[in-house]
Formats: sequence, C-alpha cells, structure tokens
Amino acid sequence: MSKSFTGASAQQNAPKNTQRSGNGKSTWRVVDIVVVSVLGVALGVIFWLWSAGYGLISAFTVAFPPVGALYGGGWLIAGVLGGLVIRKPGAALYCELIAASVEGLLGTHFGFTVLLSGLVQGLGAELGFALFRYKKFNLPVALVAGALAGLALGLNDSLVWNIAWAFEWKLVYVILAMISGTIIAGLVSWLAVRGLARTGALANLPSRNAATERVV
Repeated sequence: MSKSFTGASAQQNAPKNTQRSGNGKSTWRVVDIVVVSVLGVALGVIFWLWSAGYGLISAFTVAFPPVGALYGGGWLIAGVLGGLVIRKPGAALYCELIAASVEGLLGTHFGFTVLLSGLVQGLGAELGFALFRYKKFNLPVALVAGALAGLALGLNDSLVWNIAWAFEWKLVYVILAMISGTIIAGLVSWLAVRGLARTGALANLPSRNAATERVV
C-alpha cells in the first residue's frame, strides 16, 4: 500500500515539476531584466566609443572599403553577450537594442539609424541561440550567434549604406562581417562570460556555471 501510494504521488508530481522547469527556462525574472538592461547600457557606451573610432579605421580602408567590415564585430557583442548571460528567448535582441539606443542617445555620426542596426543585428544573434533551442550555450553556439549577427550587419549595411558598391564588394563585406562577428562578438563574449562566472558576478543567473561548462 505504501509503495502504491508513493508511485501515484510521483506520477502526480512529475508533470508539475517538468512544467515548472520548462517555464523557468523561458520566463523572465526581475533580476534578468535588470541585469540585461544594465549590461546593455554599459555596452551602449562601448558602442559609442567604438563608433568614435570608426573614423580612424575608415582612413585605413580607403583603398578597399569592404575591409572595414572587420571592425563591425564590436557592435555585435551586446547581442551575443546578453544571450550567453541570460540564456532566455529575447535576451540577445533586448540587450542589443538597449545598447544601440544608448549609442544613439549619446550621439554618433550614424544618427539613430543605429536603432535599425541594433534590431537587425540583435535578431541575427537571437537566431543563433534559437537554432539550438536555447539549450546550449557553449563555444560553438556563441560562434554561430556571432556569425549570424555579422551576417545581419553585412546585409543591413549593404542595403542601407553600401548601395552603390559592386556585388563583389558587398559579398566580401558580408563575409568579413561574419568573420568579425564570429571572433569579436562570439569568441570574446564567450570568454567574457566565463571570466565573469569565475568572479561570482553571475551567481543569481542561468550562466552562473559558465566557467566550468564544457567548451563544446
């Protein structure tokens, strides 16, 4: 009788526990919103500084402008980093949009077109995590998210800023943007999250064990 009662009790509780676990993975908590917002603001300041340095970089790419795409990865970090830290649907897009908004408010020669860039690039990074159903956040996933964010950047810039370029130049620009996104946004963000996890700064977040997780 005792064994039968225990089994019935386990069957009744199993669906509830499973459902609770599933909701926990996708439901945003207040701490998640606060952390990704603060992260987005901080990265927005970095975006602004990164934009200020673009003028110097462009002087070295006059001979072959598509090479400037290698600098683009700096504007993609927010999406990938936000996704790796919060690990929930929408985190990459939200963090990238916050960063782009701060960059626009601080003022750049790109104006508020940075909001469109943030939206497109954030969606690119978001797609990278969505492909793995938000269940994996290892190095390969970070690299894919960075590459797709770079693809989004390359396509957006080719349609908005580089309209007059030859197709070959646009293609090179997109490829280099993906390489930049993979390395700067993907690899650097993944390393940054592991470093933050070691300090205990992510103790209350889903990424708290990032420092000890498998690379692949």
